[in-house]
Amino acid sequence: MTKTAYLFAGQGAQYLGMGRDLYDQYDIVRQTFDEAASVLGYDVRDLIDTDEEKLNQTRYTQPAILTTSVAIWRLLKEKGARADMVAGLSLGEYSALVASGALDFKEAVALVAKRGEYMETAAPAGSGKMVAVLNADLDTIESACQAASIHGVVAPANYNTPAQIVIGGEVAAVDAAVALLKEAGVKRMIPLNVSGPFHTALLQPASRRLAEDLATISFGDFEIPLVGNTLARVMTKEEIVPLLTRQVMEPVRFYDGIACMQAAGVTEFVEIGPGTVLSGFLKKIDRSARVQQVENLETLTAFTTEE
Repeated sequence: MTKTAYLFAGQGAQYLGMGRDLYDQYDIVRQTFDEAASVLGYDVRDLIDTDEEKLNQTRYTQPAILTTSVAIWRLLKEKGARADMVAGLSLGEYSALVASGALDFKEAVALVAKRGEYMETAAPAGSGKMVAVLNADLDTIESACQAASIHGVVAPANYNTPAQIVIGGEVAAVDAAVALLKEAGVKRMIPLNVSGPFHTALLQPASRRLAEDLATISFGDFEIPLVGNTLARVMTKEEIVPLLTRQVMEPVRFYDGIACMQAAGVTEFVEIGPGTVLSGFLKKIDRSARVQQVENLETLTAFTTEE
């Protein structure tokens, strides 16, 4: 029997109007946005449709993507879809927690709104940077970061695919690491358009504040196994709070997480939420993996007709 994992999009995938056509057509999608608005105190649907500046501001981006992703997940469930495992990239881990049954959606919305605010204040725009390093040896990248650390914080932040590792930290230290990587013969490095050096030690203040909020939430049991970003293995209920606390300031181990799912027998992956970032990573990790994606009416139709 084929096993399917649902993967939830992370920050950076957002775009103006995401999920609008599904919102117009399906009650469950509208209900999800209404629930989010009741928690947030503003109309998240209207923000997604009309305010690009706010949509790209971390404290608004995070609840917007979570709401869109969970709305699509609920719609797919209503149509009979089922998952054997779930995971998400960074912020997407919260959507995955909702899908897994371990976290109530309204609590998740309130939590990610705070998480976004904490991340924004811990590393204000311009205080750090992130650079994707392509087709370079992992040891070379880690050594360059270590050597450049005399200039400040710099470390791998996202292990997206074996050929794409993102480094992040303070501007001077990241620049120094980039210079060392160039000297080592690394040809392709792309500065990322992100609002802060996420998943690095610079996010420690956000991690501390988030821990206080996480301590007030009662998480449920997992109905679907969730593979976490930080350890790239199936998360236990007892680990949820410590791992979410660490997750904001520790690297995302995406390709190890995919390997964990494949070892458990997963052969099909469905990316849920805006964009096709995770599908792109998957194709680079394993060309033979079957990957589908649902973010709008067109992709929903393709997905449901194939099922």
